[in-house]
Formats: sequence, C-alpha cells, structure tokens
Amino acid sequence: MSSNFQSVTIKTTVNAPVEKVWKHWTSPEDVMQWNNASDDWHTTHSENDLRSGGSFLSRMESKDGQFGFDFGGTYEEVLDNERIVYVMSDGRKVDVRFEANANETHIIETFDAETENSIEMQRDGWQAILDNFKKYTEEKN
Repeated sequence: MSSNFQSVTIKTTVNAPVEKVWKHWTSPEDVMQWNNASDDWHTTHSENDLRSGGSFLSRMESKDGQFGFDFGGTYEEVLDNERIVYVMSDGRKVDVRFEANANETHIIETFDAETENSIEMQRDGWQAILDNFKKYTEEKN
C-alpha cells in the first residue's frame, strides 16, 4: 500500500461461491443495493468499467438528502474472481482479495486510511459496508 498512509485491513467470509460474490461486488445494479454503512444512507448511482485502467463511481447520499459524496477511482489491477486493486480519486489505494473455498468466499480488503477521521471510525465504516455486502449476497439468489 502507499507509504504516506496507514493501511487498514477488514475481512469477512461470505457463504456463497466466488462467482456470485464477484458479480455482486462488481455489478452496478448490485452495488446500489449494498453499498452503505447504515440504513440512513444509500447509493443513488453506480457505474463500473471493470478492467485495468478502467474507472468506477458510486454516489452515496444520506436518505434525508442532507449529505452526499462521490466515491470513485481507477483500477490498477483486475483478476476476475481473485483480486481488485484500485486508486481512489484522492490517491489512496485499496486492495481487495477474494479467496474461494468451496461455497465460501473470504474477502480481505486493505485500504489506505485518510487523515481526517480516526482509524477506528474508518475501519468501522468500511467493515459495516462489507458486512452489508455479506448480508445482501447471502440473501440474494
């Protein structure tokens, strides 16, 4: 990861095969369903050009309309069903690994922390989104 930032790692195990996990992680329609840390936020727009050099963008907003921001970046590496490495628009890196194990998929996500919020707050927020992804994927056929 980048030397100017502290790296944070979060993990989960999704009870689903890696192909399903990958589809739900990368499909804009699916991203809009799970990409929020709490029930009072939602993703109103998502686009994804999933390839090295491609970019992605998600618009995250509070449901009351008071707050919102774009979350986007550029892919450095995409290995289908295995790994995604991207650089966010502020220069921080994220490395997401998908480890298949029969009908389970271990997700290990390491991101460069920003400097405005505490490491704990960032870890908790990213973990909440990852937990929401796990729940969505396990419930979706």
